[in-house]
Amino acid sequence: MKSNLTGIILLAAGASVRMGKAKQLLEFQAKTLLRRSAETALQISDKVVVTLGARSAVLLSEIEDLPVQIAENKDWKTGMGGSIKIGLEKLLEANENFKSVMILVCDQPFVNVDLLQKIVVEFEKTNASVVACEYENTLGVPALFSREIFPELLALDSSNGAKYLIKKHLSNLIRVAFPEGAFDVDTPADYEKLLENFT
Repeated sequence: MKSNLTGIILLAAGASVRMGKAKQLLEFQAKTLLRRSAETALQISDKVVVTLGARSAVLLSEIEDLPVQIAENKDWKTGMGGSIKIGLEKLLEANENFKSVMILVCDQPFVNVDLLQKIVVEFEKTNASVVACEYENTLGVPALFSREIFPELLALDSSNGAKYLIKKHLSNLIRVAFPEGAFDVDTPADYEKLLENFT
């Protein structure tokens, strides 16, 4: 089930400093984290923007055969907010009529199609301002933002990301349980744990 009224921004611009190399290119179950994330997103929407920054050329080569749009954030060092803004601008160039936008990251290996579909269904059922995943007593991405939040996404400063707006809109927010979301791949130890336990 695809929703062409939901655009997706896949954030992949970071430098993976704690990993020491591009974590987007780490392999899990025979695919890189970047490609897995992009292919999963494309099963939910035909309108997927991938934001690139650090190591953009090598990352682009990993997904250039996929029908995604690329938004390059030349100021990627300043933080996630800039990538969200650039990604949303790119989406709206393609289609001004989106009802919502979903934000994903590459380093949550257990994000799957069923989870993303559930997020879209919850939004369509409730018309909430935000649908966010809940794990380890926090709310975070994957998260979906309704059209009414677009101006705030476009106004994010570089130091603030999706979590800032999730916290701001708790009064009209739907939570989707995603306990596996607590595991992300930030360090070599994280990646080793992933390979030891889930391959």
